[in-house]
Formats: sequence, structure tokens, C-alpha cells
Amino acid sequence: MPEVLILLESQLAEMSGPADALARAIASVERNATIKIQKISDRLQIAADTRACPLTLNLPDRFNFPGKTVYQACRDVRGLRKLVETWGYNTGTGEAWLPIVLTAKGPLYAEVIGQTLELSYFQPLHLSDRWRQQLYQLGYRLLRQLDAFPAVYLVQFGCGELDLYFDRLLPFPAIPALASMGVQVPDLFTCYWYCLTGRAILDLTIRKNG
Repeated sequence: MPEVLILLESQLAEMSGPADALARAIASVERNATIKIQKISDRLQIAADTRACPLTLNLPDRFNFPGKTVYQACRDVRGLRKLVETWGYNTGTGEAWLPIVLTAKGPLYAEVIGQTLELSYFQPLHLSDRWRQQLYQLGYRLLRQLDAFPAVYLVQFGCGELDLYFDRLLPFPAIPALASMGVQVPDLFTCYWYCLTGRAILDLTIRKNG
């Protein structure tokens, strides 16, 4: 098993939560894995046999890994919004997230994650079938457009009275994914590792007491 390097942006201390959750998920699957959490710097050197798991979009231009082009596209929030607008969707700032678990065999759509007034996250956020189907279509089209690699993606969005609007796309389990811990089986961090390593995921379920 090669070394796993979970990469964080140096100024985002709050990302330690997702990093710790991902490290635990990996360790539960790969008993002999060497897992390190490291902040990104210009001097960062990654060995060829190391699997890098960046939990930030702000990567140095010289940093190369298999998902680089997808991360670059997601980093260009304005450009991605303009693209989505050409498809007939509205755009703006949103505080809800649709997780898409993109396996080698296709996408699985998890329950939507919401945010409380106290800025905590919860899953599931119940949506009407109308909003849900629109989100699925948007997410699927985005992943196809970007030629996305197997991973966990979060489609950030908002809902108005008459329509939904797209905010941005995150190609990794960011802070809102913590809401899946103890609620969704498998949780989004385990799903992320399964996707990266080509393991099968048959279904996503919500615990009855979640």
C-alpha cells in the first residue's frame, strides 16, 4: 500500500476536521496504510508512489496529480457559473450541498446536506422531487462536462421560491460532508476512498436514527 498524503491549505485550519475524518476512513479500510496530513507549500515534494488527496482547490500550478484539470475547473467559480447559465440554470450563493459519489460504474446521489442558522451541517435536507431531479440532471451534466474522475463531489446550490441556483462544485468531501458521519452508510469520506481505489459501492443509505 503506497503512502497516502492528505493535503490541506495552510490557512484553512477548519479543514482539519475533514482531513481527520478521511484519515480515519482510510485507516479503517487499509490496515497497513501510512497516512499523513500535510499543509500545502511551494516546496512540497510528492513521491511518485504517493497517493495525494487534496482537500482544497488552491493548489500550486506546478502541482501535478490525476485530478488536476478538474480541480482547476472547479476553482474557476465564475467560469463554471457562466457555463451553467448557458444551460438555463440560475447561479448565486447557496447553502446546501448535493453529494455525488462518482464510482467507476456511474454516479450515486446521496441525500442533500443542509446548514442551520448556527452554521452546523445536517443530512438529510428534504427536497421536493422537482428540485431533486433538477439537481441530479445538473450534477450529472457537470461531471460529464468536466470528464470527472471517480471521487465524491459536492454540488453547492440554493433554492428560491421558484427555482434553484448553482453556486459551485467541490471535487472532494469538504466540511459539509462531516454531516454524513454516523448518518450515511458508507459515509462520504469512506465513499471518497472507495472511489479513488476502484472499490464498488452498491448503495447509499441513511441510518433510521440518523
